[in-house]
Amino acid sequence: MFRTTMIAAAALGLLATPALAADVAGLWQTPTNGGQVEISHCGNSLCGKLVSSNHIRENPALKDVKNKDESQRVRTLKGLQMLYDFTGGPTKWKDGKVYNPDDGGTYSGTIELIGENQLKLKGCIVAPFCKTQVWTRLR
Repeated sequence: MFRTTMIAAAALGLLATPALAADVAGLWQTPTNGGQVEISHCGNSLCGKLVSSNHIRENPALKDVKNKDESQRVRTLKGLQMLYDFTGGPTKWKDGKVYNPDDGGTYSGTIELIGENQLKLKGCIVAPFCKTQVWTRLR
């Protein structure tokens, strides 16, 4: 009886443990401005492009006007690569770059899957000056 109880408890424990998605690639919802970012594999690293946001839905031709490099201010935000050079995996990637079109800055970053449908994106000017967001998988 004890052995059966232990096996049942172990099985329930395994079922209760959230399984992480095998792949971080997909469409992710950001918590700000209705942003949607498509994360994909770019060679041996991860990258991500801005697919949509509240501002892009209002004006699909919206430009990257806050970019610190004046020559880049003519490019459109829709389709803009904002995540690049993330290495590692399968659940945590580091040494990447995060471009923030809201302030035109590029930050060092990490991405970590924290559940099947959630990831944590952390961007830092210099540690400990970091911001963290939790993104939700759309597909």
